[in-house]
Amino acid sequence: MRAKANHIAMKAVAEFQIRPARLEDVPIILELIRDLATYERAPNEVTATKEQLVDVLFGERPVAEVLLAFEGESAVGFAVYFYNFSTWLGRPGLYLEDLFVKPEKRGKGYGRALLVELAKIARYRGCGRMEWAVLNWNEPAIKFYRALGAKPMDEWTVFRLTGDEIASLADAADTAATTDSNKK
Repeated sequence: MRAKANHIAMKAVAEFQIRPARLEDVPIILELIRDLATYERAPNEVTATKEQLVDVLFGERPVAEVLLAFEGESAVGFAVYFYNFSTWLGRPGLYLEDLFVKPEKRGKGYGRALLVELAKIARYRGCGRMEWAVLNWNEPAIKFYRALGAKPMDEWTVFRLTGDEIASLADAADTAATTDSNKK
């Protein structure tokens, strides 16, 4: 009986693969982004288009990369990542923007396999660290990351500017020059 169980496990592993995304995968990537947004309780917040993804992932100056996970011919998950820089380490870091495995495909090790592949990439490219954010309510993910040895950065708070705020700041006068004059 044990030999049969091992054969079944081997078959499941043989049907799973991770590979870098290609241009023709953009529709799959967009579908996974929408699936992630639905899981994160924000299905109407995705504004990305296929054209935008082609440009930012495969255009003249790509700003992110994607690993796709497949079970057989079906995409079951992805990891979207890019590089940041640590001034203290003097080395690049790998920032994981999104890690997602379809809920019905979880528990098979696919998320862990994606993170292992990312760790290999980070090591190969000389990254001093890997970082990502997780929603505070996502307890299963937090437990999963802690089990891998990841530590929360509780002393840090993430700040964000979006479209209107970016435009407002970009259009602002030099604040260093105007701050003192406003105090008079």
